[in-house]
Amino acid sequence: MLNKTPTPHIGAKFGEIAETVIMAGDPLRAKFMSDTYLENAVCYNQVRGMLGYTGTYRGKRISIQGHGMGIPSIGIYTYELYNFYGVKTIIRVGSAGAIDTTLKIGDIVLAQGACTNSNYASQYCLPGTFAPIADFDLLSQAVTVAKDKGLRFKVGNVYSSDTFYDDYAGSLKDWQKMGVLAVEMEAPALYMNAARSGNRALVLCTISDCPFTGEATSAEQRQTGFTNMMEVALGII
Repeated sequence: MLNKTPTPHIGAKFGEIAETVIMAGDPLRAKFMSDTYLENAVCYNQVRGMLGYTGTYRGKRISIQGHGMGIPSIGIYTYELYNFYGVKTIIRVGSAGAIDTTLKIGDIVLAQGACTNSNYASQYCLPGTFAPIADFDLLSQAVTVAKDKGLRFKVGNVYSSDTFYDDYAGSLKDWQKMGVLAVEMEAPALYMNAARSGNRALVLCTISDCPFTGEATSAEQRQTGFTNMMEVALGII
């Protein structure tokens, strides 16, 4: 399968993408990270505007790429990275809404597991319910880096929703009762694709808003302002 590149969604040839990829929903966040942190970066993808770059960070070759919004989008990109490009590790750096009321804007959530209303797992025809979880070594390293940096963070479950505008107004309150920390839109597909391909994944999210209070950051702040989370991801590669 590794010779089937470029793929329909990624314009790179095999070998142009590193074995470790940091991904962001917003391709402009990927560009910001590449411009800010990578040396000798080369843009390997512009298909559908989903920018991807390969360069070096402290001597290690890594790639940074956008994945778009939602489980179907990240599902496509991470499947192709794992199965066609030989990628071994993907770390998502994203934004999330606070469900846990102790979380503040700018706090980091390390997604140990991901609850979801998505039907993504049905493709595997499993005789039960699959629990998408992070790679333990990546998660442990992220905890160490975050502690060393003195950052505010929590480890636990996130809720990954297929609906940004939910018709049932009480849904987040229901997840709150189960101790879920935050809501985002991508983690389960990444964790399932990693599990199915025998690879590693971790999701880091910065709290960008609180659905219960209406507090929120701007698009520009989400694109360039969450550098603590980015540096945690870079610290564990």
